[in-house]
Amino acid sequence: MTNLIAKMSASAFALMLALPVQAQDTLTADSVMATVNGTEITLGHMLMVRASLPEQYQQLPDEVLWDGILDQIVQQSVLSELETGEENRRVQLALENERRALFAAQAIEGLVDEAVTDEAVQALYEETYLQGDPTEEFNASHILVETQEEAAAIVEELNGGADFAEVAREKSTGPSGPNGGQLGWFGAGMMVPEFQTAVEAMEVGALSEPVQTQFGWHVITLNEKRNQEAPELDAVRGELEGILSQNAVSQKIDELTNAADITRTAKEEVDTSILSNIDLLEE
Repeated sequence: MTNLIAKMSASAFALMLALPVQAQDTLTADSVMATVNGTEITLGHMLMVRASLPEQYQQLPDEVLWDGILDQIVQQSVLSELETGEENRRVQLALENERRALFAAQAIEGLVDEAVTDEAVQALYEETYLQGDPTEEFNASHILVETQEEAAAIVEELNGGADFAEVAREKSTGPSGPNGGQLGWFGAGMMVPEFQTAVEAMEVGALSEPVQTQFGWHVITLNEKRNQEAPELDAVRGELEGILSQNAVSQKIDELTNAADITRTAKEEVDTSILSNIDLLEE
């Protein structure tokens, strides 16, 4: 009989270990995770704390954060019980600001969800990258010197058959000199205007006359040019979603503020140093 009871007890204990206290699929935001003097701390409270953690903590595993979050709420709960009177002005104003910010964030989330659709992203991608004339990219090399006379002498030397890269390594004062003057690929607007204009007017393999910029005098050769290929949609999806989000929120803010009855105190009418007078909250 004793062996039978022992076996039954062992089986029951093993079964108890195999069952979670609360299976994850049965938990809701209202599930109670702790109580403090009868006040419930729910999973929803923990979720809100977890969502508001600084970015460096967001990457930590949930199992690492669990006890810390629950401990924080418990400690805040016992401390808050020391304040048995009415909310003071600081708390009231902080809660008003927090409520306003939370509702605004919720509104922004709704606007973004509505604006950032696959169809909208695709349309913006086509408008940005697939329509209009293709953008040209240029691959050029240059030799930078201080005076027009030096540049003219280099042009004459190169026209006489000297190797561009060798002359660049020997005479260029620019950072690309040791690399034979090579600048690699660049698109419109990436160089100072005088340099960009000269390059865009050149044929591949041509040698420029001396070109003056704020850095000195350049002798340029155009190595190659090509049409810039459109990036893959997935490579720029985040950028496009950001543009759609910002546009949707900005447009709605403009619409709402233009329609709202708003009065403001101009800063010229007050001593703005009052903004640092935190003691006003104690009055």
